[in-house]
Amino acid sequence: MQSSYDTISKDEVMEVYPKVAETIAEALGRDLDDVKLTAPLMEGLDAESIDFLDIVFRLERQFKVKIPRGKIAEDARGTLSEEEFEQKGYLTQAGLKRLQEHLSEVSPERFRSPIKARDIPRLFTVETFCKLVVRAQKQATKSPDG
Repeated sequence: MQSSYDTISKDEVMEVYPKVAETIAEALGRDLDDVKLTAPLMEGLDAESIDFLDIVFRLERQFKVKIPRGKIAEDARGTLSEEEFEQKGYLTQAGLKRLQEHLSEVSPERFRSPIKARDIPRLFTVETFCKLVVRAQKQATKSPDG
């Protein structure tokens, strides 16, 4: 079941996209034209996992939000327990289904089972980071200490 926190409109994504794209382009040393909404960060823009830390840090500064480490995976798991989400390093069927719902911006053919939990970042697109920013903004507005 998705909450309003999970539901993000295309308008909300497009509102943050220009700055997110600029931030990702700067972090990866890419031309802004390369940073399309649907571009996979690892396969499409040659990002490495260490780049995600830099991107998140820059997004936090740019948007004045807090994005805890591991937030995408934590949100993707939703209400599933760790055991329901993954077993022996691989996503369960329930975990895969939940991940597809959460990363709705990722084309279905990229979700090839079995998926190793550690390979989830390979699915991330520029839009994934736009949604991360929007969620952080929503969290900040409802948090009393934000």
